[in-house]
Amino acid sequence: MIKLRLSRAGAKKRPYYKIVVADVRSPRDGKFIEKVGTYNPMVAKDSAERLILKKDRIEHWLKQGAQPTDRVAHFLATQGLGEKPETPKHTKKHLPKAKAQERLKAKEEKAKADAEAKKQAKEEAKAEKEASVETPKEEKTEAPVEAPKEEKTEAPVEAPKEEKTEEKPAE
Repeated sequence: MIKLRLSRAGAKKRPYYKIVVADVRSPRDGKFIEKVGTYNPMVAKDSAERLILKKDRIEHWLKQGAQPTDRVAHFLATQGLGEKPETPKHTKKHLPKAKAQERLKAKEEKAKADAEAKKQAKEEAKAEKEASVETPKEEKTEAPVEAPKEEKTEAPVEAPKEEKTEEKPAE
């Protein structure tokens, strides 16, 4: 089987690749049938010298049945000589394991519960403010001494509950 592939050349940490037509059994940098282009990753991306292809020879070898490697197929697609290869789906190895996912779900649930508690606390505070605005009107008509005592007993009871719920997410 014949492939269009990259053959590394150049010095250490200074790569330079030849695009060659070679038998799959030959070594990467070994014997090849024909050199059909070059790729120099050390040159700027917009430079014409970065990728040089002999289009007529590449078309000839593709007609003969040569298969390009993924990287060479990508180069050919950028030059309009072939289709871009499909990228494989990513594996799930980078995802967290089962226990870590459970911990993340628990954290999300706690965050949602805390957000709901804060919303409820804000709503209750608004309701108390509205009630306090309404109670002075009632105080004028009814007994002013009893209404403030009820508000005082309600406010301290609700405030510690809010503090306890706020302390839990901090831990």
